[in-house]
Amino acid sequence: MELIGSSYKGDTKNGRMEGVGEYTFPTDTKYVGETKDGMFHGKGVLHFPNGSKYEAEWENGIAKQGSFTFADGLQYQEKDWDYCDGYNRRFYSERCNGLRPAGESQVSDIHPPRVIPDGCYDCGDGFYDPNTRVVTSYAGRFLRNADDCEHEWIVRTCLKAWDESVGVDPEKSVVTRSEEGKKPPNNPFST
Repeated sequence: MELIGSSYKGDTKNGRMEGVGEYTFPTDTKYVGETKDGMFHGKGVLHFPNGSKYEAEWENGIAKQGSFTFADGLQYQEKDWDYCDGYNRRFYSERCNGLRPAGESQVSDIHPPRVIPDGCYDCGDGFYDPNTRVVTSYAGRFLRNADDCEHEWIVRTCLKAWDESVGVDPEKSVVTRSEEGKKPPNNPFST
């Protein structure tokens, strides 16, 4: 069954989803579970393209009770949530597997981190271009246009691609150009 960019494979009754099936949204999010009268109804799981999932008990298309699990296995807790709060900013993988050795920084929960296109941000489910205000999947497919609130949040909190050269600025270096090549005074290790 094909529905305006979506698709459904499973049981039907009178041309509507009824029974068990798999509904795929245009964003590649998939619902796998029970349906009734064309709606999610009963036990079902939303599988998101980034690997996270939402397992819930559905009633007439509305999730009544459920749990969200991130792609890395971290399960969201509504109460007593201590992940990435002001007191502990480690990634979940660091909590499970320990910190990386000295000199190997971990800037995202994926190692090595994704290569972010120039001027863009990694917003968790894809890349965000602040000039066009478009979020695309990691595979390059359109996901959504960001409103003002999401734009502000992404620019404030998400990892951005390098947009400047990194290195030593000779003008700001401790050693000035006139001192280059001179040995520091009283250095017993210099030759």
